[in-house]
Amino acid sequence: MLEPFLHPKLIEAGCDEAGRGCLAGPVHAAAVILPKDYQNEKLNDSKQLTHDQRAELRKEIERDALAWAVASLSPERIDKINILNASIEAMQTAVGKLSIRPEMLLIDGNRFKPYEDIPFECVIKGDGKYMSIAAASILAKTYRDEYMLNLAEQFPDYSWHTNKGYPTVAHRNAIRIHGATVHHRQSFRLLPEAKQGKLFE
Repeated sequence: MLEPFLHPKLIEAGCDEAGRGCLAGPVHAAAVILPKDYQNEKLNDSKQLTHDQRAELRKEIERDALAWAVASLSPERIDKINILNASIEAMQTAVGKLSIRPEMLLIDGNRFKPYEDIPFECVIKGDGKYMSIAAASILAKTYRDEYMLNLAEQFPDYSWHTNKGYPTVAHRNAIRIHGATVHHRQSFRLLPEAKQGKLFE
């Protein structure tokens, strides 16, 4: 069972992102405020859950949360400000969309920038420690996966229906054959650098 909160008397919003390591598509982020007495034994880091478990938990989170919001930043924005800054900006944007103003932000990871003077705590592997961060990780992941599945129908050559834009062998082979799309992050190394083979045995 994850911890329900860090500060018992503050309105906390958990924040997390999805898609940071992808070669294509936007980065998504979510912010979630859960009731202080919230309990859900199934809640966990989204990476530890199956697709069906995430889908079911998304419904429960959206139903039970006091407030939740999802935001995304485009590949163009990622290329302009870099993926770290884009991930932070996406989380800040999600916080700004919340219907309740939080008094504390719990951020998954070790980097963030102040947002509207709201205090924040960075928690490494926080999506496996605090309920609100885990909930945010599930929303960010499911909304991004949904987006990439829609894109996959328009660009079937890149196997986005299975890799969601991550740098798999199939994805990189498709880039090698078909080139990059407008949805690829041009600032990322889309193909590994060519390696010189042995000329002589």
